[in-house]
Amino acid sequence: MPPRPNWKGYLKLSLVSCPIALYPATSGSERTSFRQVNKQTGNRLKQQLVDSVTGEPVGPEDKGRGYEIGKNQFLMVEDEEIEAIEIESTRTIEIDKFVPREQIDDRYIDAPYYIAPTDSVGQEAFAVIREAMRGKGMVALGRVVLAKREYVIALEPFEKGLKATTLRYPYEVRDAAPYFEDIPDLKISGEMLKLAEHILDSKAADFDPSTFEDHYENALTEMLRKKQAGLPVPKEAPAARPANVVNLMDALKRSLQKEGGGKGRVAAPAPEKARSQAPAARPPARKPAKKARRAG
Repeated sequence: MPPRPNWKGYLKLSLVSCPIALYPATSGSERTSFRQVNKQTGNRLKQQLVDSVTGEPVGPEDKGRGYEIGKNQFLMVEDEEIEAIEIESTRTIEIDKFVPREQIDDRYIDAPYYIAPTDSVGQEAFAVIREAMRGKGMVALGRVVLAKREYVIALEPFEKGLKATTLRYPYEVRDAAPYFEDIPDLKISGEMLKLAEHILDSKAADFDPSTFEDHYENALTEMLRKKQAGLPVPKEAPAARPANVVNLMDALKRSLQKEGGGKGRVAAPAPEKARSQAPAARPPARKPAKKARRAG
């Protein structure tokens, strides 16, 4: 059974529509989580709101919201004022346009969802919209209201349903220039570049998320298992091994040897200078050895 949908409504393409449900495609519920407890009693703790200046507890009836306009200065906003500007949900994802998938910058991708039809009556209309997109290789863009906020949402065929991805707005995506402006333009030698490319080739593989391993989660689970069994657990992290400062060319060659040297997959390229100066291969000399040595 799938989880409860986050949203129910309609998918509409021009005059064609069908009832659908939106389900979260990811979940963090399987991760190990902790509760705050009292060390003395072992009881779970409850959080309490406290005035940051007076230190006095604040009851729920006195809790409000404010927009900070200065140090410890807030513009008070009433709930009714927020509700007056909320976007009314039409419970419909209306497709506005279709764009090539490769044009969507990955920085704009937010949260993934699954979309499935909710009744047999709309199955055919859903399949028509899905297969029309599949045939064109395009992604549909529409809008949806989730948790009182409006999102741009991208839809594309995925197996027998649709995959929907909410997209970030431009003001949420940081410009890369300030982070990269101090990186110098360096000219990399051809030999170093070829060594690095060979290392990449030795690590080439197909994308397979089943091979991903959450080492921290595994270690956390193992630690909890030992504690529950009454076994001792370490309380100090292992000391980090100091990194050896090595010559970059030497590090590339060692990396290549480690990744592919013993597997017969790749061979280190000959030095660029040596290749350019090496004479062309010639057949062995047929003159007597004595003359050959004198000629050399």
